[in-house]
Amino acid sequence: MKKILSTLFLLVYLVSFSQETINFETTSFKEILAKAKKEKKLVFMDAYASWCGPCKLMEKNIFTLPAVKAYYDANFINARFDMEKGEGRDIAAKYGVRSYPSFLFINGDGELIMQNYGYMGEADFLMIGKEANDPKLTDSAMNDLFQKGESDPGFLLNMMKRYSQSDYELAKKASERYFKNKKNDEFTREDVGMLLYFLKSPSDVNYQIFKDKKENISKVMSEDIYNQFDSNIKISKVMENSLNQKTGIIDDVYFYKNAIPIIGQKEAETALSRMKVIYYENVGNFPEYEKAALAYYKNSNDFDAQELLKAAWLFSEHVENKDALKKAQEWAEKGVMNSESAESTYILAKLYAKSGRKSDAKTYAELAKSLAQKEGKDITMASELLESLK
Repeated sequence: MKKILSTLFLLVYLVSFSQETINFETTSFKEILAKAKKEKKLVFMDAYASWCGPCKLMEKNIFTLPAVKAYYDANFINARFDMEKGEGRDIAAKYGVRSYPSFLFINGDGELIMQNYGYMGEADFLMIGKEANDPKLTDSAMNDLFQKGESDPGFLLNMMKRYSQSDYELAKKASERYFKNKKNDEFTREDVGMLLYFLKSPSDVNYQIFKDKKENISKVMSEDIYNQFDSNIKISKVMENSLNQKTGIIDDVYFYKNAIPIIGQKEAETALSRMKVIYYENVGNFPEYEKAALAYYKNSNDFDAQELLKAAWLFSEHVENKDALKKAQEWAEKGVMNSESAESTYILAKLYAKSGRKSDAKTYAELAKSLAQKEGKDITMASELLESLK
């Protein structure tokens, strides 16, 4: 449960690979690591999700650039995995991948050297590759610098990312130094994400930073979400202990018994529903996710259209119950009203198709295809859906 933090941006569509792109290996992760070790190179991994719009933009606009291809092919063993499918699930769990795209630089022993996030331009993407190859990022050099009191923000961020899985306590100490030095500065979105990752209890050093920077953090994530995280921090141990490790099911009775005295009935109900939605999606237990999402998003007007759109996409992929699909249609319709894009219209078309509304499905599938063409995106999924509706 400690690794679950969801800050996800939702767009759903597949983009075809260009032949002129970074040369990504197609073997298993184990074989990729072995090749990296043999050639004495790092692995560069594009950790993506099929629904992630920025991931598609990196694939289309950046990986295909000649300078990018030349540098990454020459200096790394390149790999890309969907973090929500197959071997990608284990990789996501191992390296704490929480947002997409994530860019991982890993040595041949499977140790994380550096990690970055989000869409970036050519110069920035080349820069992170060159930083990852910096010899100062060896374990001995980093530890020596840290013990001597190194406080450079970039260095501390790299330490936090590198050791977040292999040596959590060391990474946490780096985070405490980083945020102590930054307490008078504005926090970026990445700062907020890192602060929350290493914040598990009100007794943690960084909890006071979290409280002091409420106004700044609320600008990044909204005051409502800030308060949700505050509640979760207060009951984090209860959350962790409520998960039955044998069955993989969250124990409602245990959770309420221990959470209500801390945060009250209403907050406990919200926190439990939210935890179930995040956890069951993360582990791929979609029957439980279906029940949790229907409860959590019951009052859909309380939620952002993009968050609802992601839930609608997951229902279109994994849910068969007609009543549940009808609710997901409402979520997707809100997404279309908010932004009539190739992604949102495709999701709505797919839900209509699964619910037997063939005419509506065809209308929106045609719209999705048309919008994809206008936006320069792949039309394969919309075309396949249209073909199935004939």
